[in-house]
Amino acid sequence: MASGISIGIALGAAFGVIFDNIVIGIGIGIAFGAGIGGSMHSRRK
Repeated sequence: MASGISIGIALGAAFGVIFDNIVIGIGIGIAFGAGIGGSMHSRRK
């Protein structure tokens, strides 16, 4: 989960620049990172 959040923050910074809104970008990035983390965990099971 921590890795997903860190990825999300990194993506969030990039999205924040694209959308000119860091808060929205980080929110999207964390959601995206959490989605990746969740899919990775489900594959392990």
